[in-house]
Amino acid sequence: MGKSKPFIMLGAAVVVALVAAFMTYSWLQKKGKTTTAAGETVPVAVAAVDLAWGTVLSNQMIRTAQFPKTGLPPGQIPNPATIPGRTLLYPVAANEPIFESRLAPTSVKGGGVSAVVTPKKRAMAVKVDKVIGVSGFIHPGNRVDVLATIPEGKRGAESHAITKIVLENMLVLAVGTQLEQTGTQEKPVQVDVITLELTPEEGEKLALAASEGKLQMALRNSTDTEDVVTRGATVPTLLSSHAGRPAAPTKSTARRSVAPSYVAPARPNSIVIELIKGDQAQQLTFGRGE
Repeated sequence: MGKSKPFIMLGAAVVVALVAAFMTYSWLQKKGKTTTAAGETVPVAVAAVDLAWGTVLSNQMIRTAQFPKTGLPPGQIPNPATIPGRTLLYPVAANEPIFESRLAPTSVKGGGVSAVVTPKKRAMAVKVDKVIGVSGFIHPGNRVDVLATIPEGKRGAESHAITKIVLENMLVLAVGTQLEQTGTQEKPVQVDVITLELTPEEGEKLALAASEGKLQMALRNSTDTEDVVTRGATVPTLLSSHAGRPAAPTKSTARRSVAPSYVAPARPNSIVIELIKGDQAQQLTFGRGE
């Protein structure tokens, strides 16, 4: 027994080593498979250059790039050959994947404004100048409010002009004939028309306001979506800050408001004093100065 004890301990050590080696090998195999799966890539169609909405895609605008298979959102297009001829509904930056949700249906064959108009809405152009177009700083994708000034004589019994916000938070589809912004955002451009996306009811309001008065555009912050209800501005309300000051009287008013002058009665030359003693009364007359 004493001679076999070292062999037993050696055998046990060999068995433990084999078990440890097997477990280590299995763990490394699993880790290798996980790393291989995580590093697996798939081809995805991406934009070769910056693309604006309403663009009809061509082969020169698309290329293929490898993206990790895990974590890639669904809807990517692996085969770029199926994209040419499709129209973009949203802008796509260079090297950004082109997803099916960003493309118009295959039934849409043309590009431009008609391809990007939201279903059940309309595109309506308004003639503007540089002042109405905020000095050319309104660009496609901006949001604007539309103000209308209706002059005196076109509002029935009312006799004063009024300015009112008639449309709020309207999406600008195009400026002139451009669907995309060229150059920096701070560079003004010449504009002739601004095309807005409207519901049919909003289109009726815009058409009426354009025919009855003068329009003005107000550029909104892209994150400001709050609706504001206003009562409109008229000449009396515009000058209401001066309502507390009295108006200067006219000549006729001043003539009517002059009080009559006071005429003092004539002073008598003598003074009469009645003196009463008991049951007797006596009048005494004194001259002035006595």
